[in-house]
This record gives sequence, C-alpha cells and structure tokens, in this order.
Amino acid sequence: MSVGKDKSVKPGAMRLALLIGSTREGRFADKVVRWAKDGIGRHPAFDLDVIDPRGFALPAHFPSGVHEGLEKIQRRLELADAILVVTPEYNHSFPAALKQVIDVTGEAWQAKPAAFISYGGVSGGLRAVEQLRLVLAELHTVTLRKVVSFMNAWELFDEQEGLLEPLRAERSLKQQLDQLSWWARVLRLGRAQWPYLSVS
Repeated sequence: MSVGKDKSVKPGAMRLALLIGSTREGRFADKVVRWAKDGIGRHPAFDLDVIDPRGFALPAHFPSGVHEGLEKIQRRLELADAILVVTPEYNHSFPAALKQVIDVTGEAWQAKPAAFISYGGVSGGLRAVEQLRLVLAELHTVTLRKVVSFMNAWELFDEQEGLLEPLRAERSLKQQLDQLSWWARVLRLGRAQWPYLSVS
C-alpha cells in the first residue's frame, strides 16, 4: 500500500521508497511493480511510497535551478528509510531517466540502504544492477547483495494473473525485505545519533 507524506499504515513501520527506473511508454515495469507492491504490502516492516518519475515531467536537460518535479522526488526520498529500485536493463546498463533522478537527488541516498528488483532478457537485468552499485557507492549508499531478478521477464508475467510461478520469487523478495529492514533500522538509528554529513 502506498502512503502519503505523513501517513503510516503499519504500526512501527519504516518508510520504503520504491523507485521505478523506466519511464518508457508501454513499459514492462508496471507488471513487476504490481507484483512487488503485493509482496511489500504483506511485509510488516514497511510502509510503501511508490515514486514514478514518469509523473514528474523530468526535464530533457540537466536543470541549472530548481525543477519542481525533481524537487518533489528529492523530498520523498529524503523521507525514506530505505529505497527499492525496480530497473530494466538497457544496453548493459540502467535507464537514463533513473540516472538523472539519482544525480539530482544524491544527498537523499546517503547512509541509507538500497535494494534492487531487476528484469530483462538473458541477464535478468543484473548488468544494470552492477552499474547501479558503482553509482550508489559514490553516494555513500549501502546496497544489498540480494537481488530479485527476472530473466526473460516477458515470459514470466501474464497480463491478468501477474507472475505465473510466484513461489520462488516471493520467497526471494521476503528475504530481501527482511535484510533491507535490518539495514534500514540500523542506519536510521545511526543517522539519528551521529549525523552522517558531519563525518563524511
């Protein structure tokens, strides 16, 4: 379930920002996100905030001043205790729109955990994830080793039924969320007691 800026759905839950990496028309990401939202909704640790860059009119150039859409994304990422990126793989890497969002919102990622759900062809999007790890390391983000990956994803999802054989992926997502919640609690406590920017 998605939540508003100040609304909590689960008692004691942390805020998980799910960032959609693709902004293409007809994108496959919507099927993956729909499945992920169901799994996150069953996990007790997180309230979910889905951030879809396609709804923020991203600029075609890098803005010199404040861009309203990117500023809104920045604020929502700042509120997050953890970030889950859903990304496809384009030409052995991740989408340009996702890179733009990360570059502009960099400080919101510092000293926070991030995890990945990837999808694609034979690589399952894992090459995009490896590229993301390099970028997020520069932002002082803790990335989880555990990745939920869908190889040849278009063969695994049905328009009506969703993921056709969900058991293994659901188990993998739960393990990922368990690990992500541990890191989110530890790093939230750390940021509260020892502000990260003062020692970076």
